[in-house]
Amino acid sequence: MIAKQYGTRVQSVTPNFDANAMNEIGFMRDNEWVMPAEEFFAAYQKTESHELKAAAEGDVQSEAEDRLLKSLEEQLRAVAGAAGDDALVLIESEQGQNYPKTRHTTETKVVGNENRFYFRFSVEPPLRVAVYRKQ
Repeated sequence: MIAKQYGTRVQSVTPNFDANAMNEIGFMRDNEWVMPAEEFFAAYQKTESHELKAAAEGDVQSEAEDRLLKSLEEQLRAVAGAAGDDALVLIESEQGQNYPKTRHTTETKVVGNENRFYFRFSVEPPLRVAVYRKQ
C-alpha cells in the first residue's frame, strides 16, 4: 500500500502522474486506509528509504514527459510490490519543501535540412519514499 501524510493523518493514496496537469507528480487520497499520524509513527518503523529518479528524452515533448512519468510510477509500484503486504510505502516528499517536479531542457537539432526540437526531461528533486513495517 502507498500512503501519504496529510496534516495529522496518514492516508492511503493512488499515484496520479499526469503530464497535462499543473503538478505532474500527484497523489489522490482513496480513503481505503486512514490512521492518525501519531499512532502510525508509534506503531510503524522505517526499514528502507528510496529516492526515485527518472529521465526521458525524445522528439515529441508530450511523449517524452509521459515516458518519464510512467517510469517514475513503475519504480514506485515496484518498491510497493517488493515491500510486501505487511509493509506500507510512505511518500516522504513534502509540498513546498522537497516535492519532485518535472524539469526539461530543449535543444535544437539539425536533421537533414530542418531544425527540430529535442526534449530532455528529468525529475528534480527525486521522489523520496520510505518503507514502514509494524514494530
